[in-house]
Amino acid sequence: MNRTDRLLAIVLELQGKRRQRAEDLARTFETSKRTIYRDIQALCEAGVPLISTPGQGYALMEGYFLPPLSFTPEEATMLLLGSDFMAQNFDAQYRAAAQSASRKIEGVLPEKSRDEVHYLQESIRFVARGSPTNHEEQKKLERLRRAIIERTTVRFRYHTRHRSDGAGEETTREADPYGLVFINTWNLTAYCHLRKDMRVFRLDRMEDLVLLPKTFQRPTGFRMQPPSREQAGSIIIRVLFDHEIKRWAREARSYYTVAEEETSDGLLVTLKVRRESEVMQWLLGWGQHARVLEPESLRLRLMEEARGMLRLYEDHA
Repeated sequence: MNRTDRLLAIVLELQGKRRQRAEDLARTFETSKRTIYRDIQALCEAGVPLISTPGQGYALMEGYFLPPLSFTPEEATMLLLGSDFMAQNFDAQYRAAAQSASRKIEGVLPEKSRDEVHYLQESIRFVARGSPTNHEEQKKLERLRRAIIERTTVRFRYHTRHRSDGAGEETTREADPYGLVFINTWNLTAYCHLRKDMRVFRLDRMEDLVLLPKTFQRPTGFRMQPPSREQAGSIIIRVLFDHEIKRWAREARSYYTVAEEETSDGLLVTLKVRRESEVMQWLLGWGQHARVLEPESLRLRLMEEARGMLRLYEDHA
């Protein structure tokens, strides 16, 4: 990045994050603090109203904004693709905002760039399986968005699949909603009052969602991050896959996989779960090509399930 680009990027960084220390800016732009000091001085000399507070860093004077930015075709395409996705998969209010943002972005593009962007839009598609299409899921998204913004506790009935007989169970939960994330379907990250811990809830398993007349404070420094597989649970499972299917086992690995190792007998996969039932269906899908080495309790559960399947087909032969 040349100096001119870096000076503009520093102003954008301060405009977006309000206050940054020299070491923070140096880390962001992969340069030295000395260079940042020189850049700050250059910005001040150019008339950018910067405020320096000892120990706290630099900030832009309140009310100062850069003039409208220009976008490269690639930048505009990414923004428009993102707004298209939001328009298709979020609730009505954000859908309208995304469509409005798209019109504004297209409006400031030169004609040549606009044609290139439209061509790229027609050439790139983001297919999100399981996106909400019915009215009820749209209403749940609207309520949860409101609850997150207003820091309001919610209550809902929740369905889980982790019973030993496979039938699932239903519980009533109260939770403090912290954020929403889309991974094939919408998921709510929240503090569950029943479990006294953070949980992730699928929206399509939630029913009778209501906002309660009580508020909460989200923990300071909370950030939406993908859950760590190392923290998935405390039960260790080791499975040996035949050599002939190890390629496919890697391709369709379980979310709970934490390690893989090539051995003379096949691919040894280690998983970490909270409940054995979380990987029962995945293991059964590999049939005789996957052998559970531990724990013994899971081996017995799979044997019983296999016997039950055999009885089912014998009875209907």
